[in-house]
Amino acid sequence: MSEKSRAVVLGGSLAGLFAARVLSDAYDEVLIVDRDELVGQDGPRRGCPQGRHINGLLARGQQVMEELYPGITEELFADGVPTGDLAGSVRWYFKGNRLRQEDAGLVCVAASRPMLEKHIRERTRVLPQVSFLEKHDILGLATTADGSRVTGARVQRLTGKSAAKTIEADLVVDATGRGSRTPLWLEQLGYPRVEEELKKIGLGYVTQHYRLNTDPYDGDLSINPAASVELPRGAIFTKTDGGRVELTTYGLLGDHPPTDQEGLYRWLETLAAPEIAEAARQAEPLDEPVAFRFPTTLRRRYENLTRFPDGLLVTGDAVTCFNPIYAQGMTVAAQSALTIRDHLHTGATPDPLQYFRDLARDVIDPPWEMTNAVDLSFPGVPGKRTFQLKMQQAFLSLVQTAAARDSKVTAAYMRAAGLIDRPEALMRPSFVARVLWRALLPGRSRQDNGSGGAGGGTRGSAATSSRQDAPSELAA
Repeated sequence: MSEKSRAVVLGGSLAGLFAARVLSDAYDEVLIVDRDELVGQDGPRRGCPQGRHINGLLARGQQVMEELYPGITEELFADGVPTGDLAGSVRWYFKGNRLRQEDAGLVCVAASRPMLEKHIRERTRVLPQVSFLEKHDILGLATTADGSRVTGARVQRLTGKSAAKTIEADLVVDATGRGSRTPLWLEQLGYPRVEEELKKIGLGYVTQHYRLNTDPYDGDLSINPAASVELPRGAIFTKTDGGRVELTTYGLLGDHPPTDQEGLYRWLETLAAPEIAEAARQAEPLDEPVAFRFPTTLRRRYENLTRFPDGLLVTGDAVTCFNPIYAQGMTVAAQSALTIRDHLHTGATPDPLQYFRDLARDVIDPPWEMTNAVDLSFPGVPGKRTFQLKMQQAFLSLVQTAAARDSKVTAAYMRAAGLIDRPEALMRPSFVARVLWRALLPGRSRQDNGSGGAGGGTRGSAATSSRQDAPSELAA
């Protein structure tokens, strides 16, 4: 081992970049290894097929990004990325009803995935401790003879006939995504099989970019009709960088949007937000519709293991792949980097089992449990529906009904959906009382700010009087 300390990050997507950023504060060298060419790229990458689709950075993700890279939010805005407020300038539809809008200080960064990656990658690249090893396949881990400690990674150049080589490291972080081979490598080293929790959701989505000839937004940033039990189809129709509009529309349980242009237009006409289909038909398509399939969510329960080699951590989608329509993946990757940082504060090699327990409890459990309740509200999604889960689903339905009548409810709901507040915040007695009053009151419900009645969707005075800089809780 060299005198200088070294961390190796396997995978150069956002989870790997966030991890490299925090590791650069603790290690003399941080090396990011990836199959793709990364530096200087500004378009979708082969190794990140979801880069062609909408990727949402939740409000909490924007906060963490700004903490790790001060000033990066304004850099994105200066590069043509639109902004707004998750509760005030995103037009949400739930159960077919438009939610009341009110600015809640939830900064939206409506960047395309390639644009966001480009800025974060460049800010990571200029760190003096960080370097990239591109166009290399990751073959496996190097370990001590007894397998109790990971001492590096074995890699090989993709082009030419170069021999495999071992990169020595004090710490290896696996950020290779859903296809992570760490579970296989662990078994080969004699460790127990990692428990995997799968949920079949049968999600499929299609993305297309447009140049608008009409304006359906009326000052809003995005129009997002969410899938419901009655109509398991939804969309995100958002302004994005380059003066473009980005559309991702999706369907669950095998009900997938078509990729032919006329078929896609007809699909959009079935959504709860009719303004999307009307605007898309009159817009100029900038590319062909592109499809993506996401059959199952996945959670690897590393926190349940009793043995794990020192010198190895796992982060991002390599641990948990959320249903992408909730836009949690990038934000959880950013929060996971903070958990890694918390375990580096003494300068010692992290305790992997304690890291995984903290990651599960503090970062993964809240969004996983919240969205699991939504996923299992669709009868076709297999899974155990306990009495407690059914109560959660019933209350969430009341929250959505109340939010169509009360912008204060929308703001609180979006603070939880944006991972600013933990889900328990929605169970405060004062909020529960407000939800019950708004949701169960017969007929129209009076708005505190004096705007119209149930489902009307007019923006409250807080939104019209103050447009705060805010991020895109854009799903998928």
